[in-house]
Amino acid sequence: MTPEAEFYQLSGWTVILLLVLFYGGTLLMSTLIGKKKENADGYMTAGNKVGFGISAASMTATWIWASSMYASATSGYTYGISGPIHYGLWGALMILFIYPFGKRIRKVAPKAHTLAEVMHARHGRSSQLMLAGSNVVGSLISLTSNFIAGGALIALLSPFSFSQGIIVIAAGVLLYTLWSGFRASVMTDFAQVVAMLGAVVVIIPVVFFSAGGPDMFAQGAANLTPQQSNFFSSDAFLNQGAPYIAAVLAYAIGNQTIAQRLFAVREDLIKKTFVTATIGYGATIIGIGMLGVMALYLGISPSGGDTNNLIPQMASTYLGPILLGVFLIMIIGALSSTADSDLAALSSIMMADVYGQNIAKGKANPKTMLMVGRISMIVATAAALYFASGQMNILDLLVFVGALWGALVFPVIASFYWGKVTNKAFTVSVLAALAVFIPVRFEWFPMDGATGVIFDVVSVVGIGVVLGLMSFGFFGLKAARIIGALGALVAAPFVIGFLHDYTVLTGSLVAYAVSTVICYAMSARSKQDFDFALIKQRIGDYDTDSETEPQLDATAAGTAASGAGK
Repeated sequence: MTPEAEFYQLSGWTVILLLVLFYGGTLLMSTLIGKKKENADGYMTAGNKVGFGISAASMTATWIWASSMYASATSGYTYGISGPIHYGLWGALMILFIYPFGKRIRKVAPKAHTLAEVMHARHGRSSQLMLAGSNVVGSLISLTSNFIAGGALIALLSPFSFSQGIIVIAAGVLLYTLWSGFRASVMTDFAQVVAMLGAVVVIIPVVFFSAGGPDMFAQGAANLTPQQSNFFSSDAFLNQGAPYIAAVLAYAIGNQTIAQRLFAVREDLIKKTFVTATIGYGATIIGIGMLGVMALYLGISPSGGDTNNLIPQMASTYLGPILLGVFLIMIIGALSSTADSDLAALSSIMMADVYGQNIAKGKANPKTMLMVGRISMIVATAAALYFASGQMNILDLLVFVGALWGALVFPVIASFYWGKVTNKAFTVSVLAALAVFIPVRFEWFPMDGATGVIFDVVSVVGIGVVLGLMSFGFFGLKAARIIGALGALVAAPFVIGFLHDYTVLTGSLVAYAVSTVICYAMSARSKQDFDFALIKQRIGDYDTDSETEPQLDATAAGTAASGAGK
């Protein structure tokens, strides 16, 4: 096959039929679980008692988004076989790292709807609005990247344009999520993840053998650079693996779509949910990323020079019409499962943090909350469509927002364990970290000479912070201090002098380091000793007059899916 080879497109009517079946089915599922009188708390967290099957499927589907599939393939195409390993493995482990922190968060705030709402109860308005604001930005970027992924897919596999693709996907996701909010998101996630994982199991082997099987690697080895052919590539680790370790830890702690599922799942099922999602995510994303590796070995050039097109291009080249339709549904399901989560997250932030805590001052009208949530979904969809028209690089978007959240990680975690952390320490440390991160990330000044060395030293502190935080959840404070200190000391001789050349990684590590040092220094001197029992008293249900929210479990999802198929 030559790089200029034509690839197969589905007919317009076939694509329309597949989209109508998919979004029509999800809309019917959403309708079957809908209520005549919707509950504001159920709209945000499904009553805090989602069962294992639904919660594990929803967590997996939310983490496996189309953008992560596309980004994993881009990583494989850019860095060789170690690219998807770095992307998928670290992303999977970050899901695992969430659960010990998640257990602590649920213990102190069992009835919370957003992390920012907890920060309001813990600190006050400024900390809350910082976390809420960062999540609005993050969810909009996530929503935008999913629309971009869907538009690129439809433009490549059908006669329709990119603009038409993003409009159809945005309308489809909004329609089935708008009425029931988070409950619609988690219920449809169950069906979406089953379809998604089933498609992956079939599609990856078919593409592999259609492209030449094992002989492809022997014949295409000449297309790779020495770094791309090296499984232990330092280029892949420094450009992809290390930044992603830092970024995904930040995603795990700062992302409202993850926090929402944490607050929704039954408290005794947190560990099982996150362990299951770890395995499902890792296997799927590493497998999908191998499509990018195959494209690299085959010498394929991305259509239009856009690496976002790699996955649909490989599928359209090596799959027949039937499997190509299955592939289309797989990607649509992946992006929809995360896009509806973004809409649910944004609506919850606007309902609980903006209206509930700051406008209604804790005396919110549940009916008004629901109206605010639905209007927020419509506005967010329109904004994401506008931004998606720019077709930005998905991998850059993901790393940027992950690093942005890095400024919040230590202050947020410390606020759940250490009573001395003050609102001022939280606010100042996050703002200072962002003030340093942004000019470093966008290279607003040269990093030559002494300046580069200074930032290398700060980055070494960031390495210690990341390792320490990872260790803390599982092994406690003493082990975290030892591992963090040793990690920084071991890394220092190897990275000081050149790490500043990798601006994405440096920006992330600097954000961690600055926020941690300032938050710790300011809090250590404070005389505050916060009583965490106050959080339970300050956060509760808004809609206390509505009927009790039923538990959502796999049986309910199966019933809704069965009804959707009739």
